[in-house]
Amino acid sequence: MTVVEIVLIVIALLVLLLGGGGYVAMAGRTRAREAKLLEQLQQADRELAQAHASDKGWERATLEAAATAAVAQRFPGAQVSALQLVRVIDKPGTDADEAVFRVETSDGEHSITLGRTGGVWGAS
Repeated sequence: MTVVEIVLIVIALLVLLLGGGGYVAMAGRTRAREAKLLEQLQQADRELAQAHASDKGWERATLEAAATAAVAQRFPGAQVSALQLVRVIDKPGTDADEAVFRVETSDGEHSITLGRTGGVWGAS
């Protein structure tokens, strides 16, 4: 084996090690992001249940319909592939209430914030 072959083998091993390390780091970040999203979803579900118990107008189907309409208005032609309620802001009264959705569309990932005016949910 010549010196050139040994150097090429060492370089190839270093490239493989760096590539493998990058993949492991990326997978770790993905898992951390998924765990954070799951916690946000669980928190939103708890807040939604509490808000619904304290006043009317927090029905999930109504919120999701308003979020879908807001996506259609803001991103015309985009197809919604996932719609997740991630935050509920239940302030005193009803006109200050807000609901935040994480929306995946054919155009990418977006955040939609809904507000309630006169008992009707819409994009804020």
